[in-house]
Amino acid sequence: MDTTRSSPLVRRPLAALAAALCTAVLASACTGTNSDGAEDGSAAGQDVTITFWHGWNQDSEMKAINDNVAAFEKLHPNIHVKVRENISDEKSEQALRAGGPDAPDVVSSFSTDNVGKFCSSQVFADLGPLMKKDGIDPTKTFPPAMLQYSQYQGNQCTLPLLGDAYGLYWNKTAFAQAGISGPPKTFSEFAEDAVKLTVPDGDSFKQLGFLPNYHGYETPIAHYLGQYGSGYFGPDGRSSVATDPTVAAALTWQKQLVDRLGGFEKLEKYRTTFGDEFSSKNPFATGQVAMSMDGEWRAAALADDKPSFEWATAPFPVPDELASTYGRGYQTGTIIGVANGSKKRTAAWEFVKYLTTDTDAVVSFANAIHNVPSTLAALDSPKLQADANARTFLDIARNPNSSTTPASVNGGAYQISLQNFSFEVESGRQTDLKAGLTATAREIDAAVDQAKK
Repeated sequence: MDTTRSSPLVRRPLAALAAALCTAVLASACTGTNSDGAEDGSAAGQDVTITFWHGWNQDSEMKAINDNVAAFEKLHPNIHVKVRENISDEKSEQALRAGGPDAPDVVSSFSTDNVGKFCSSQVFADLGPLMKKDGIDPTKTFPPAMLQYSQYQGNQCTLPLLGDAYGLYWNKTAFAQAGISGPPKTFSEFAEDAVKLTVPDGDSFKQLGFLPNYHGYETPIAHYLGQYGSGYFGPDGRSSVATDPTVAAALTWQKQLVDRLGGFEKLEKYRTTFGDEFSSKNPFATGQVAMSMDGEWRAAALADDKPSFEWATAPFPVPDELASTYGRGYQTGTIIGVANGSKKRTAAWEFVKYLTTDTDAVVSFANAIHNVPSTLAALDSPKLQADANARTFLDIARNPNSSTTPASVNGGAYQISLQNFSFEVESGRQTDLKAGLTATAREIDAAVDQAKK
């Protein structure tokens, strides 16, 4: 991945939540959909031009996309793809709502949090019947977590287009100096190592073992809950954050680690000294923290930045009681779908099918932008360029215990509610977890009910 790219910032789930989309806008886009399959003559060899909107904006990313488009057009000389890059979700949805000849036929998004909205409002076509018609078994094609975050209540209205997996980056030099032989595998080992690796400096630190604060770059509560496999909602569709013991357990463990490392205020003050997440001033790259939770793209960035210490990757530790599931991780990624209002849905599906299921297409794209391939075949492809540090994240993607945040009709609003509560807990302003989680569950359910009206 290009180390200067800005895309990951908007791809991260909680960053995407800041620009949460209006359900009413999406719902209004349901008019004028084509239930007839939108045959466009492309299957019979007629020339068809489709439009593809995406959000990538770095030169290397756009080249990778355009290379795949060219390869597709070579295989399908009668289907022409008009590409528009650097398009936000908001702009895409406005166009989908308006419809007409200027609306896109295919759209990709960095925000898996919006899948529930996309599917429930029917702005994207259900790809399930199209996959079945073409003999594609999604459970044998895509890793489980990626398949989960691209559907909602049985509606496969999007498909994964590369993914992100989260693991542990650890400073091998600092570990050796602290007498620690290797990366921790359980939360208790992790907490002990974080303390050993911390070097105080008055009211600050020369080195911090790990920054657990929820305002950290990649440490929202959702990423910790990925190590528990928390479900967020029960079978009845109601929030389970107050009844699922893993949520309270994660909040308790993180708060204890915050206190052991110096307390919330001291850690927050140190956090303000960090450089930009997507630059060589990232606190792990500068040695300000000895361990970091981060995604696969960081490995490519560190290889270019060449920090002054040895480093390596490993799966992020798991709760002690789930030690047998070590190797799991939180996953998210990019999604792609076919506009339900497209008059050229046959050609659009052919293009989406190529980008998401053709092994060489997936591998070439993953190699170019250093993301995790989004099919099982691509993960095992000999053409995949991945060193030992990158392969950590490929293994996390394969791991059946890896998890993601589920789709919801109102996007990631439930994550915002839980995240807001987590801020109160780590700062010490909320000490009654049971009461607070009960109130948070009610807030989540009320927002979901409102979105369904």
